[in-house]
Amino acid sequence: MVSRRALLGCFSISVLLVFYLPAARAQENPYFVAYDHYLEEPGNLEIEYFSTLGTQRGGNNFHAFWTELEYGATAWWTTELYLDGQTSFDDSTVFTGFRWENRLRPLKQEHFLNPVLYIEYENKNGADKILKEVEGHDMESDFLVANRQAQKERIHEVELKLIVSSTFKGWNITENTLAAKNLSNSPWEFGYALGASRPLALEASAKRCTFCPQNFIGGVEMYGGLGDRHSFGLHQTSHYLAPVLAWNLPSGWTLRISPGFGLNDNSHGVLMRWGVSREIAGFGSMVSRLFGGHQ
Repeated sequence: MVSRRALLGCFSISVLLVFYLPAARAQENPYFVAYDHYLEEPGNLEIEYFSTLGTQRGGNNFHAFWTELEYGATAWWTTELYLDGQTSFDDSTVFTGFRWENRLRPLKQEHFLNPVLYIEYENKNGADKILKEVEGHDMESDFLVANRQAQKERIHEVELKLIVSSTFKGWNITENTLAAKNLSNSPWEFGYALGASRPLALEASAKRCTFCPQNFIGGVEMYGGLGDRHSFGLHQTSHYLAPVLAWNLPSGWTLRISPGFGLNDNSHGVLMRWGVSREIAGFGSMVSRLFGGHQ
């Protein structure tokens, strides 16, 4: 009950911030799983909501959802808090946990290859279904457990990623490698995500417009598991391919959508994702002024 109230309270505050604070203008990437090398602007806060509708053979389809609060701590460090939940149809709705993510960019200038170091701590239960990544031998059959039983499993996990991203002639190409370890006596698990995207037009319009081609960024991402320390490779792993599209509105809102498709029998047949976000400019300065600090 406490976790659900905390989630509702955080969501309510997020809604107020979204509607009453000034928006920043930015071209957001369209990815749901892959990351590129661009970090949040220092002092800005981005508030995001995402959903995944998943099919489940032999069990209940589900709607997993999460809220993200992403803050640009410095020019080289972005930190982010996730709050996760899900509804399994004909079962129940549950709060599944939280994640604390940090991305660090060691190179200041833009290069042909831009590395980013990623570290995340996850405190969740076995009912989590947001599928923000696929690791190890994750398969569709793992999601058949009823929520009441799955909630009994507590998971404390550390997740590391190396993100290598490039932008050339408008195209962004990114490759993410993943290593994750449940802090219980479990082996390291591995995974990957690949992404490619490009704005529909590179030249900005002279006028403020909603449907200008440069406001749309389209692409594709592919992700999946690579086994674990004892069984590395593609055997008994799941993989997905998903077209992605982001629409950056002049008002500061960004809408994303992505229909994902499983590539083998171990994968969910369809993962339909969508999301909405808004970036709040100068949030850090406003908080500092509120508490009597200096800009």
